[in-house]
Amino acid sequence: MQFARTAAPGVAVAVAIGLVATLVGTAVPVVGGPVPAVLIGAVLGWLVRRRTGGSLAVLAPGVKFSSSRVLQFAVVLLGAQLSIGEVLRIGGETLPVMLTTLVVCLGAAWGIGRLLRVSSALRTLIGVGTGICGASAIAAVTPVIGAVSADVAYAMSTIFLCNIAAVFAFPLLGHALGLSQHAFGVFAGTAVNDTSSVVATATVYGRQATDTAVVVKLVRTLMIIPIVIGLAGLEARRASREQLAPDTGSRSGFRVFRLVPWFLIGFLVVVLLRTVGVLPAGAAPGFSTAASFLITVALAAIGCSTDFAALRRAGFRPMLLGIALWVLVAGTSLGAQAVFGLL
Repeated sequence: MQFARTAAPGVAVAVAIGLVATLVGTAVPVVGGPVPAVLIGAVLGWLVRRRTGGSLAVLAPGVKFSSSRVLQFAVVLLGAQLSIGEVLRIGGETLPVMLTTLVVCLGAAWGIGRLLRVSSALRTLIGVGTGICGASAIAAVTPVIGAVSADVAYAMSTIFLCNIAAVFAFPLLGHALGLSQHAFGVFAGTAVNDTSSVVATATVYGRQATDTAVVVKLVRTLMIIPIVIGLAGLEARRASREQLAPDTGSRSGFRVFRLVPWFLIGFLVVVLLRTVGVLPAGAAPGFSTAASFLITVALAAIGCSTDFAALRRAGFRPMLLGIALWVLVAGTSLGAQAVFGLL
């Protein structure tokens, strides 16, 4: 009860911002809800710090809770959009393209990010956001790698700018290349990040392209699972190396279990429930809406805790990394489709 009273003000502010941002996203689907939430939260956090001498004061506990636990629960709800049947039917055809773009993107994020001297956490966020599914991937990875709010805000801003560019540029590119509805749907589903931007981009091209793009995008979301488990393992190894005391190995089984974040276990459980019919297909839109809203609330809290001084110190290099990855993923998607005979 004491924690609830302490966290209530910050949670209430995050929810209020989430509602406003959701209305903005509904009115302007290309923008979506998460980015306005980050921006509104960042402005509000800046104003509060100015009035309190640099501290979030009474909002801090609720902001921290909303940016972590609320975000993790949203990832669990994302599983209601998928069933094993959808993964096997559409994923079997498009999986080679998705894996190729993901490997190229993550490899380039590591290499180009190091070349540009972008921090490890920030290049990871931009890499998974570009290679998997934008805000959802960033949401899933953030608590695993312990990314700070400034890195999350910067990664979100980079993904947002690339999404806006894709909505205008990709349909023109598709027509110039003579892509079929199916081919463009695969292209949009693998090369655009957030679901709202995927839908906006594919809708401009045609209905069949939109249907294909949405399914590819949802299957692509499953890439979160192996990536987050892998990152959790790397973080556990790093933490183990930093321990001063030797590892006795007496609780190795328990430690292995803890490598898998609880919210990913929940995600898989929801996918299975959706597959066996415990969660009917008609419930998926409701769960999707709830997940989107919770992600928006979490990102509002992240925006509130954004350190603008840290963003200034990051400079232009992370944005340059995001743009380079966006162009590379788009080219790789088209190239992989040509290689695998999908064009």
